[in-house]
Amino acid sequence: MNPLCHSLMPARVSEAIVLQTYPLKESDLIVSFLTRDAGKLRGVAKRARRPKSAFGAGLERLSEVKISYFQRENRELVNLDSCDLMHSQFKLLSDYYAAVSLDYFAEISEQLLPDAEPSEKYFRLLQTVLQHLRAAEPGSVWSAATYFSIWAVRLAGILPELHVCLGCGAWLDDPEQPERAFFIRARNGLFCAHCRGALSLRGAWELTTESRLIANDMLRHHIQELTPRAWLQSTAADLRKFLVQQIETHIERKLITVALLEAA
Repeated sequence: MNPLCHSLMPARVSEAIVLQTYPLKESDLIVSFLTRDAGKLRGVAKRARRPKSAFGAGLERLSEVKISYFQRENRELVNLDSCDLMHSQFKLLSDYYAAVSLDYFAEISEQLLPDAEPSEKYFRLLQTVLQHLRAAEPGSVWSAATYFSIWAVRLAGILPELHVCLGCGAWLDDPEQPERAFFIRARNGLFCAHCRGALSLRGAWELTTESRLIANDMLRHHIQELTPRAWLQSTAADLRKFLVQQIETHIERKLITVALLEAA
């Protein structure tokens, strides 16, 4: 038992997903982790970098663990006492895109989530896409990355209206003849073809009708209940680009992992 426990009682035990770790001193780690009940926290794992650490492989990126920690009032960092590994993502590391998708999930979570603000829905979102990846179905990386992206944006409260033109208010999803839709960096919404020309939106990308249908499908159904389709890297790539731009505008910085994930 950690000798600090007497001064840091009571202990808290929670299901958690490890997001990032950073070296501290010679043998310690600072760990950023998302708990089911208390949101995103950061803590110190003493001696976690030693060969015979009590934490073992439990602090690997996106490991699903049961974690025990202690917290003092008015202290930003908690003290990690132990963690028991529930699900490892180690087997995913042999596939390049699956491994990079883990970095992608972790980076977005680290940047989007506020500290110590409970979000069980986001916790379950991460669990869902990780389980989907471990199933190793064909195209699972791309369906998981797209599903995660749209729900991360929605849960952060920054998902724009996908059915209406931001410029003129025209309905984009006429079932008989859908309008073409376009997006541009730093503008939170979609534009019809007319407004794209009228507003001189240079450098705009198109969000295809197929990708908008995929977005609607994902917002209404669990990832295991989506309309069957052959998922390739090109499938809904424009939708992922649109969602990444919403995130980057919100956090006011570029995401590092996007270029690696979308590399041809």
